Amino acid sequence: MNIDPSVIRQVSREKDIDAEKMFGALEEAMSSAARKFYHDRAMVTLIDRQTGAMTVYSPRTVVALLDTESEEPPPQMLLDEARELIAKQGVRGEVRVLRPGAEGESASEVDDVELGDEVRVYRETMGLGRIAAQTAKQVLYQKVREAERDNIYNEYFPKVGELMSGTVKRFERGDMIVDLGKTEGIIPRDQQSRAERYGQGERIRSILFEVHRNPKGPQLVLSRTDPRLLIRFFEMEVPEIYDGTVVIKGAVRQPGERAKVAVRSRERDVDPVGACVGMRGSRVQSIMRELHGEKIDVILYSDDLITFAQNALAPAKITRVSPIHHEDGTMSLDCVVEDDQLSLAIGKKGQNVRLASALIGLKIEIKGETEVKGEVAEALTRMLQASQMRQTPLSEIPGVGGKTATKLTEAGIESLADLLDKSAEELSEIPGIGAATADKVLEAARAAEEEIRSPRSAEAEEESEEDADISEEEISEEEASGEDEAEPSQPAEETIAQE
Repeated sequence: MNIDPSVIRQVSREKDIDAEKMFGALEEAMSSAARKFYHDRAMVTLIDRQTGAMTVYSPRTVVALLDTESEEPPPQMLLDEARELIAKQGVRGEVRVLRPGAEGESASEVDDVELGDEVRVYRETMGLGRIAAQTAKQVLYQKVREAERDNIYNEYFPKVGELMSGTVKRFERGDMIVDLGKTEGIIPRDQQSRAERYGQGERIRSILFEVHRNPKGPQLVLSRTDPRLLIRFFEMEVPEIYDGTVVIKGAVRQPGERAKVAVRSRERDVDPVGACVGMRGSRVQSIMRELHGEKIDVILYSDDLITFAQNALAPAKITRVSPIHHEDGTMSLDCVVEDDQLSLAIGKKGQNVRLASALIGLKIEIKGETEVKGEVAEALTRMLQASQMRQTPLSEIPGVGGKTATKLTEAGIESLADLLDKSAEELSEIPGIGAATADKVLEAARAAEEEIRSPRSAEAEEESEEDADISEEEISEEEASGEDEAEPSQPAEETIAQE
């Protein structure tokens, strides 16, 4: 059976597929059809690239013992069977014997047979049947389709992250199918901005997010939410970014709502923020219109982390930034702002601080001045309380007797803080202190601790002192008023005496 090689090459040019792949696909299709027709899983098809002659044969390796242990044993033939087949049909016809050559040499055709030789039984290709022909058609279509998808993958995979322009073709379960010319791309629902609405036939620009080899559906995954889309728009609108004078150091987005872009200049005389914003905001407004009104903050990048954090939290004015190093090796930033700037720094639903944190790559915690002052006051109070407990001797703890205090001191417990660090079991192990005494001592220590830590204790003492002063004043006033009342009574007594 012969085919026209020029037809294969013409189809390969139309499909933009390598001609060798087309020949290989046709060989695999014919082999599949022959396997089904002859019920032999070891069928092989060869097509001469010049003449188009097609041959189908079943290869067998001559062995002394058949492989019966493998799940899928290789096509083999015993030596006696091979000699019997050659004696019956001869060689150089439907049966041929190829003997492997030395290393680097091709196999040669021989007239006899030995162990290790390959016996090929050639089959007729005509009249394979309708089912076999249908199988060949399906296999050929599948191979051509795989070759087309490989070409698409090889063409577009190096373009991941680049800007793609296409037309909205249709919608499938919320996903947007985009016609890119040679092929189709898909914008999944999670890669679409909620602020954007596109109709069928509209032009759309998106970023090439991913290229995969899935056998079904579009291979190209596009995105309208990726930060690289914002960077590509800036490269198109700002000549200084395109020529490398201004560099984008990072970009983060909350699609449809807000974005932050950090830029820096390689030349001292070029203002990177001004170059990106443009005259009266013309450049950045053009990008905002492309993103359907998404607000964009252009931020000056700085190698100094503190300065960069202050810039990233714009438009809020940051009073100070403090880096916090954690035990697990991570770091976060504590940013303090004035109380009237707190809501601006946090942003709507935490939007501003969340974008700034993503841009810097560190967790940011925003605090107001009042909150910080309260935390400082609490910390100082705790320090003073801890110091007071360290300085409180055991003898001044109500409920702890002198003998008990002496025994505790001999055991190395000298202050209220030392006593609170011990448990009842540890105290009961001290000579002369039983379990009941240990419980009473700890109870007294906790009461003393509560008295020190209670913020009402000092106030209660002040109020009691004030009450005492007031009572003394009242007593003195009463005494004074009593003396004043006694004086008028004297004239009355004198009057009675005179009478």
